Amino acid sequence: MKLLMVSLGCDKNLVDSEEMLGILASRGYEITDDETEADAAVINTCCFIEDAKKESIEEILALADLKTEARLQVLVVTGCMAQRYREEILEEIPEVDAIVGTTGRAGIADAVDDAFRGKKTILLADASRDETIDTKRMVSTGGHYAFLKIAEGCDKHCTYCIIPKIRGRYRSFPMEKLVAEAQSLADDGVTELILVAQETTIYGTDLYGKKMLHELLKRLCEIESLHWIRILYCYPEEIYPELIDVMAAEKKICHYLDLPIQHASDGILKRMNRRTTEADLRALVKELRTKMPDIFLRTTLISGFPGETEEDHETLKQFVSEMKFDRLGVFTYSREEDTPAAKMKNQIRKPTKNRRRREIMEIQQKISMARGKSRIGKTIEAVIEGELPEEGIYEARTYGDAPGVDGLVFIPATEEHMSGDFVNVRITGASEYDLTGEFENESAE
Repeated sequence: MKLLMVSLGCDKNLVDSEEMLGILASRGYEITDDETEADAAVINTCCFIEDAKKESIEEILALADLKTEARLQVLVVTGCMAQRYREEILEEIPEVDAIVGTTGRAGIADAVDDAFRGKKTILLADASRDETIDTKRMVSTGGHYAFLKIAEGCDKHCTYCIIPKIRGRYRSFPMEKLVAEAQSLADDGVTELILVAQETTIYGTDLYGKKMLHELLKRLCEIESLHWIRILYCYPEEIYPELIDVMAAEKKICHYLDLPIQHASDGILKRMNRRTTEADLRALVKELRTKMPDIFLRTTLISGFPGETEEDHETLKQFVSEMKFDRLGVFTYSREEDTPAAKMKNQIRKPTKNRRRREIMEIQQKISMARGKSRIGKTIEAVIEGELPEEGIYEARTYGDAPGVDGLVFIPATEEHMSGDFVNVRITGASEYDLTGEFENESAE
């Protein structure tokens, strides 16, 4: 039987999908990316914000149509939406044969098998239940980079976020297991390892009684064939001296951090149940840039949070202008049911949220352009991501560019390279988010 996997949402969800692919392949299912030839489909859903829910529902309905047309025999819904809205899915979309929650992945093959036999399955458990999956996952990112999920769940309880209710409490994965998984990925050709979790910075606090991300990084740096190690989702209040020191000292660790700060107004940060102030954020950015002058800082913001005044918005605009983040994204506030923020007074109208988002992004576009132009003439190490053969151009990423969210370097194909090759590139031009360059034989910066 041929099986299609549709993975939506974040890279943490992608790791879950890859684990399920590994289990399904070991059971004998042939994996396909062509929905027209699939006998079964598994859709791993996201429901973090309203747009993610809409995308998940649209994908489920599209696959349900295929089943109605008898082109698909089995449809299984997994992940966050399955965990949160199982009754609604089963009632509104009868074509769905099985529901597998966020801690039911180990049983995915049984659920698909049962569906082929005409039995409906619901695999749901306490979202904080630890799940053991020993089957090797099937990496779907192209082979030269992979995500390593180091923990599950979250204890922060930001007032706008539903994740703790869907994913459960924070649970670090044992260090030995992570090192072994990283070694296996490296043995299969992965040269860039990207550490992810709902929050990476408190890794180890539940297992070892203290923050151990820096120790995990040291162990991972010992894997010889890994070239880059990148860290995402670092809550700013949890970044600590040993982590900064290891990042500064270890050559394999990219001088790149993703800091989801969400806002800069102290009043809004408090309403969000965030644990930083504007002064804290400014001090952290200064420290990181002092210890690692070449660091790339990425952040995400929310515009139009309940109670956000024009003064709050102006504070955020000023902060963005002065901090000059290398990468920045803005979401308009999404009113999620069962969250404290959804019940707050002074909800902001959609046109106002959109206008505020646009104003912040206009500021950031100018900053990004200036940051890009400052790199013209420099020689930088980059990894080949792919080729546009009709245009004779390679796409590449620098250490300052995480896959899928940041920019690219476009290089004329004057040399022959494969995806995953590390090359030195002299930057020749810049736009708001991307760079152009040419191959250079000199040492990278």
